Amino acid sequence: MICKTLIALFAAALFSVNCLAQESQPSIKEDFKPSTLNQPGQEYPQVNSQGYARFRIQAPLADSVRVSLGLGGRGGTILTKGEDGFWTGTTEGPMDEGFHYYNVKIDGGKFNDPGALNFYGSVRWESGIEIPAHDQDFYALKDVPHGKVEQILFPSKSTGTSRRAFVYTPPSYEKDKSKKYPVLYLQHGWGEDETAWSNQGRANLIMDNLIAEGKIKPFIIVMTYGMTNEVKWGRIRDFSIDPFQTVLTQELIPYVDANFRTLANRDNRAMAGLSMGGMETRMITLNKPDIFGYYGLLSGGVYAPEDLKDKAKPKLVFLSCGSKERPDGVKKAAADLKAAGYNSVSYISENTAHEFQTWRRSLHQLAPLLFKN
Repeated sequence: MICKTLIALFAAALFSVNCLAQESQPSIKEDFKPSTLNQPGQEYPQVNSQGYARFRIQAPLADSVRVSLGLGGRGGTILTKGEDGFWTGTTEGPMDEGFHYYNVKIDGGKFNDPGALNFYGSVRWESGIEIPAHDQDFYALKDVPHGKVEQILFPSKSTGTSRRAFVYTPPSYEKDKSKKYPVLYLQHGWGEDETAWSNQGRANLIMDNLIAEGKIKPFIIVMTYGMTNEVKWGRIRDFSIDPFQTVLTQELIPYVDANFRTLANRDNRAMAGLSMGGMETRMITLNKPDIFGYYGLLSGGVYAPEDLKDKAKPKLVFLSCGSKERPDGVKKAAADLKAAGYNSVSYISENTAHEFQTWRRSLHQLAPLLFKN
């Protein structure tokens, strides 16, 4: 009798928990629309107003299809096969706002979604999806004057080849041929390349909009490959900064100063980077404090006062990360620097993790602080 009573109580409790879980799970709104990063004419993937993503993949002979995008630690989103040979599925919950990489696994093989545009990340071209953000206006394409992003090929004796960089010049650059500009050297993260900040980060649109609003002093941005992807993930400690430091400081910067109208001095030169690009920024600015006057680490570590002691004092140290990363460490590091007499600013991107929405917002906050008189 006791066993039967316990079983009945357990069943009732389980039923109650399931009911509560179902009641607490928000219903999914069926207002899905194609992602803004879809290939022309492609209906899927789609996103809805709540931030859910829905996928539809044609694979009639497949036994299993899974999309890597999903809630953290849950292995992505499993798709279900329909009679028409299409596999369909929706993320278990809403995704963080902004840009996300993802891929499709069909019977264990890794492929890109044929409906989505591709972006270089994770040391390969990955599919990309954009979850609409409440603050997306600051990187939206607007009817304002636009700057130019151009590819340059600069000679590199240290590597024995020409290397590529992308240079953003503000809208006024072509109008006044006598004016010179400060320069920000902006680095990507591990697995990415020199296309990341323009494509995934929308750095040029962020700049165009800030300039149009009169919120920043116009400046040039230079984006080049940080030579990061030769080191395997998990072996980041083995990375040597020396080859890239040589390329950047002895080859790229002189080339930019010779071929663009720059203010070629420390007080008008900044370096910043996201993730591993932040780690590069930290190493190079500590090694070469006479070259850069402004430092920015975006989810890329911190400086301590003792790191900067007895070196040329930076005009600004900017530290940022997402609220889902380690914000307390960033805030404390900035406070410690400020207490030690440094101009230090911290920024925390709310409700984002180690992802491009964090870094878009960080650039948006950093840019107005650069090159102030």
